[in-house]
Amino acid sequence: MKKNLFRIKDLTKNELLDILDDAQAFASTYRDWQFPQRKLVANLFFEPSTRTHFSFVSAEHQLNCRVENFTATGSSVEKGESLYDTVKTFESIGYDAVVIRHPQDEYFNELGNIHIPILNAGDGKGNHPTQCLLDLLTIRQEFEHFDGIKLAVVGDIKHSRVAHSIQEAMTMLGGETRFGGPEEWQDDGTNYASIDDLVGWADVVMMLRIQHERHSSLMKMSAQEYLENYGMTKERYDQMQAHAIIMHPAPVNRGVEIADELVESEKSRIFKQMSNGVLVRKAVLKRAFDYSFESEGIR
Repeated sequence: MKKNLFRIKDLTKNELLDILDDAQAFASTYRDWQFPQRKLVANLFFEPSTRTHFSFVSAEHQLNCRVENFTATGSSVEKGESLYDTVKTFESIGYDAVVIRHPQDEYFNELGNIHIPILNAGDGKGNHPTQCLLDLLTIRQEFEHFDGIKLAVVGDIKHSRVAHSIQEAMTMLGGETRFGGPEEWQDDGTNYASIDDLVGWADVVMMLRIQHERHSSLMKMSAQEYLENYGMTKERYDQMQAHAIIMHPAPVNRGVEIADELVESEKSRIFKQMSNGVLVRKAVLKRAFDYSFESEGIR
C-alpha cells in the first residue's frame, strides 16, 4: 500500500511519532537497512534546493534505490506540459515514487489520479513536511519529549512553509509555539512577541531565512539592521536559558538572521538538523512503500 506525504496535518500523532522512531532507528539499530527490492525514484525539483534535494538523494542511495534527478529546463515543461502530465509520465514509464518540490501552494491537489507514492519536498509557502519532521527529530533528541516544550520561531513567518508546518506539529504533540519577526511578515491571528522576550522564554529558538525570492519588494532594512532588530545576536544568545538550543532550516544568511560566530556555537543544532534530514527522508521513503524493519530484515 503506497503512502503519500503531503502535509503534517494529514498525519495522526501516532503516524508522526512512528516516522520519528524509524528515523532514529536508521541512526542506530537499522543503520544499514535497505529495500529488499530495488526502487526507482525520481526527484522532481521545480525550485532550487541543496539540503532537501540532496538529503533525499543520499537517503535514496543509502536505501539502495535507483535515483534520477529531474529539472524542468530542457524538459517538456518548457513546451507547456502540466505538472500532472509530467508526474503521470514518470508513473507510466516505471518509476516507483516521486519526490516533488514546486512553487505552487498544494500542487498535490492536482495529482489525485497518480498511483505511486508522492513525497512533498515543499510546496509554495504552504507545507514542508520532511523539514518539519527533521526539526522534530532534533528537538526530541535534545529533550526526549515534546510535552510543554516552548518553541520560538523568528523571522519571515508570512512566507515560511517551515513555520506553518512546525506549529501544527508542536500543537499536536503538546508543545507551545510563539512567533516573532517584522510586522510586515506576520500572519493574522498568530501569537507574536518581540525576539528579546522570546529568547529568555523558549527551549528552542528557530531562526528563519529571509526569503527574498518570495517577496514582492526588497527588504527595506540592511543586513546589520535586521540582525540588530530581529536576529540572534551574541547579546540575545547570552539571554537564552542554559538548556536552550538554536535551530535554523537553512540556508543561513550569516550575519542577518544569526551572527556568524553563533552558527556553530555550543547551543546551535543547525548542522545536526541537516544530518537528521537524511534519517527522516529514509523514514518517509520506508513508509511510502509500507515496509517494516522486522519483516524485511537487514541487508
